[in-house]
Amino acid sequence: MTLANPIRWFLDSRIATPDRAGRVRLAYRQVFILPTRQGWGFALLLVIMLLGAINYNNSLAYGLTFLLAGLGQVALYHTYRNLTGLEVHAGASRDAFAGGSAGFELRLRNPDTRERPAIRAWLEADAPAIASLPAGQTLSLWLQRQAPRRGRLQAGTLLLETRFPLGLFRAWTRLRLDQAAWVYPRPTQAPPPPQAPRQPSEAGDQGRGSDDFRGFRQFHSGDSLRHVHWKAVARGQGMLTKEFGGDRVEECWFDWETLAGLDAETRLSVLCRWVLDAAAEQRHFGLRLPSCRLEPDQGPAHRERCLRALADQGTPP
Repeated sequence: MTLANPIRWFLDSRIATPDRAGRVRLAYRQVFILPTRQGWGFALLLVIMLLGAINYNNSLAYGLTFLLAGLGQVALYHTYRNLTGLEVHAGASRDAFAGGSAGFELRLRNPDTRERPAIRAWLEADAPAIASLPAGQTLSLWLQRQAPRRGRLQAGTLLLETRFPLGLFRAWTRLRLDQAAWVYPRPTQAPPPPQAPRQPSEAGDQGRGSDDFRGFRQFHSGDSLRHVHWKAVARGQGMLTKEFGGDRVEECWFDWETLAGLDAETRLSVLCRWVLDAAAEQRHFGLRLPSCRLEPDQGPAHRERCLRALADQGTPP
């Protein structure tokens, strides 16, 4: 394979990989540079001007030709220098639903005392992000990548390029950072889940009720004034609302087996809709899948665990 495509092998061998700290510092061996279409046109123009100067033996034509050639050499140097020495760090990732776009954070650090303008960054074939790095500063960019299927989505190969200052040359490098995001099943319209019977619980429910006092929370517009903790208002602690709970809990289970007759991806889409609706209503719910079982709970962390279990169920199509 190496002999069949030596150029491809050479480019892949120069892909930068992060060190133990997750940082990549671009060395000169990892940055490539070639003329752009405008650069090739500029070079052709210089050749024509040189031929004209030789033909007419015109010293002014010689001077203009060599001046423009020197300008091209300076542009070549500054284009290459705009990328070399740049430090790249992998940041956080932003999960998505199938058919959407996952986000990956990229942190660029300029360790030099000079600005680095017009640096473009993108993943695969998605839209690029453009940034200018001030001297000694770090800048964060969020790059998007299409997420057509559920599962674990790797960031893939990152491309950095610049055409500063004149657009005559294109310097670029490719990096492979250790970043991944979860792609959840796409939620679909679904009937409400089967109702579960309410069961006694000494801890009481975690939703709203009127039986047992549970504590205080911040006042929200629409709360009853009868439940405002006026003593806290008098002490200057702000508006707090008394929160009450019941003495029973409703254990709601979203079970894979209750959707028998549907294909696997449709089941996951329906379960994803139920999880999102239950989390928005701050309900207790559990999830049963062929590969795992998540006990009833509530909150953003539980919602994320359930969505990731749905994304990781079986082999994505």
